[in-house]
Amino acid sequence: MQSQGSSSILRNLRRFDAYPKTLEDFRVKTYSGACVTLVSSVIMMVLFLSELNYYLSTEMTEELLVDVTRGQKLRINFDLVYQKVPCSLLSTDAIDVSGVQQINVVHNIMKRRIDSKGNPLQEAQKEELGKESADGATKVPDKNVTLCGSCYGAETPQLNCCQTCEQVREAYSRKGWATPLDMEQFEQCKREGWQEKVKLEQNEGCQVFGYLEVNRVAGNFHVAPGKSYQQHHVHVHDLQPFSSSEFNLSHTINHLSFGESIPGKSNPLDGVTTIAEKGAMMYQYYVKIVPTTYVKADGKTVLTNQYSVTRHQKVVGAYTGEQGLPGTFFIYELSPMMVKYTEKNKSFTHFLTGVCAIIGGVFTVAGLVDSVMYHSARLLQAKIEIGKVN
Repeated sequence: MQSQGSSSILRNLRRFDAYPKTLEDFRVKTYSGACVTLVSSVIMMVLFLSELNYYLSTEMTEELLVDVTRGQKLRINFDLVYQKVPCSLLSTDAIDVSGVQQINVVHNIMKRRIDSKGNPLQEAQKEELGKESADGATKVPDKNVTLCGSCYGAETPQLNCCQTCEQVREAYSRKGWATPLDMEQFEQCKREGWQEKVKLEQNEGCQVFGYLEVNRVAGNFHVAPGKSYQQHHVHVHDLQPFSSSEFNLSHTINHLSFGESIPGKSNPLDGVTTIAEKGAMMYQYYVKIVPTTYVKADGKTVLTNQYSVTRHQKVVGAYTGEQGLPGTFFIYELSPMMVKYTEKNKSFTHFLTGVCAIIGGVFTVAGLVDSVMYHSARLLQAKIEIGKVN
């Protein structure tokens, strides 16, 4: 009785077979069917690889939010190349609307001397007052030099001795004084051959690169010729003993960014080259910074920025009537809105669903094509046999 019951259950179970089989003797294999099978197999493989590549890539979602971050510093990364201005004449300054000023910034800023063709003449180095020289040795004054050299009335508690020409210029800058036209009147400059050094470097260029950390408020930073200093609360650059019209401020912006880089996003000023048609040009880049949050697939969050830019340029000087300083100025302000990018991995079940859809869809369409081809061939053959087709 148990065996009869089991046989009845198995017979009933066969009714649920959605894939009925035909006998091998009733199957017909054709050349057209083989071609359809090969083509459909190739299509399935290509679609499968496409679906696999889509699954392995990360999905990016974008949101627009109000920026509520505060108390953070803004990091400015830059790499500028000046083809016609020597390193000894360039200074970097940063000023913001809160009143904070960073004058003659040397911390985290590097300079590299280059020739007229852009080839480096030396390794990049910092120019810091009272620091070690490029070869790692501290400069020792000449034995014939007074232990405490004169600053010619510009002594300060922080700098009461001037052993070099650069220290004299630094003392004058701290006092807010412009350096004289004739630098040779300073014993230190005469001893170091300052005028000969300037003439030697007049055909050189300079690459200035590094980063600044400023307050997260609107402001500007600029790279311009001449030592900068404050005079009656006015930011001034000492262009003596040169005429400002002599400066050719042709430059290339190799890189400018605010924070870390974002995958797939480029900076609009990277690689931009500007050729100065006249001397004493003032280049102003108005930068609109958009705070950006990038959330990676592993959960790590990167706070950075994107930006857009517009440019303005003019010739400054007494003869043109235009006020300003020759140099490259980047005036930036921050948007109150923030863009948030989030990386997400694809669902594995979605991948399986796609693969099944590819296999089933291609197999079904290929079966319909094969059926049409087979029956069309049989119909054509039947017409030939009865003589309706020559």
